[in-house]
Amino acid sequence: MTDSTDIIVDIATSMGDIKVRLYGDTPKHRDNFVKLANEGFYDGVLFHRVINEFMVQTGDPDSKNAAKGAQLGSGGPGYTIDAEFVYPKHFHKYGALAAARLGDDINPEQKSSGSQFYIVTGKAYNQSQLKQMEQQLGMMQKQRIFDNLASMNRDKIMELRRNRDSVALQNLQQELLAITETEAAKNPAKLTDEQIKAYSTVGGTPHLDGTYTVFGEVISGMDVVEKIQKAETDRSDRPVDDIKIIKMTVEK
Repeated sequence: MTDSTDIIVDIATSMGDIKVRLYGDTPKHRDNFVKLANEGFYDGVLFHRVINEFMVQTGDPDSKNAAKGAQLGSGGPGYTIDAEFVYPKHFHKYGALAAARLGDDINPEQKSSGSQFYIVTGKAYNQSQLKQMEQQLGMMQKQRIFDNLASMNRDKIMELRRNRDSVALQNLQQELLAITETEAAKNPAKLTDEQIKAYSTVGGTPHLDGTYTVFGEVISGMDVVEKIQKAETDRSDRPVDDIKIIKMTVEK
């Protein structure tokens, strides 16, 4: 599939039915999700990580028939998907469908898991909290830019350290900080009016914006997601009583 058509997928779970729309402007994630759904990949997987007022996560094939208390969350189809950030158009509002992934320390390109995904529940924030969050997003943005610049200059930095040239090191740091400020100013990390409206009313998880690929949203069945997020869980956030996907059906 190469067009930009949205796709509807029905997810039958042991707690009820959820209907999601996959965005056409995140085609790699959309097509992969459709492929796995049609293959029956998701049939029988558990919601293995559930955190109230945050999200519900599923898609780990190792969770099928997993023993009680087994640690889950590292399974997948054996590949990752390149990030498709369509931000701020798609963000972590209540009901957003997004791809799980490994952390930045071992996944600097922020590639998505090949199969694991989560549905956002989150919570609502007041204007003061959103302003503070916006400041944090700006700091995180600058940190990412600076870290990338430092990585690009790693050999030069290591050489200066070996030579114990502290003056040159400090000059380079100031140079990279100046570039960071310039780059950040080109695209400031500010919340859009749509984000502010959503996060102050229905809620969501704004701290994940721009770092995890949002590739769809729930269009019906959030009552089911609500029931899942309120399930009793163990120390690993796995529901004590298994909650599973029974079947996915891609609407034609």
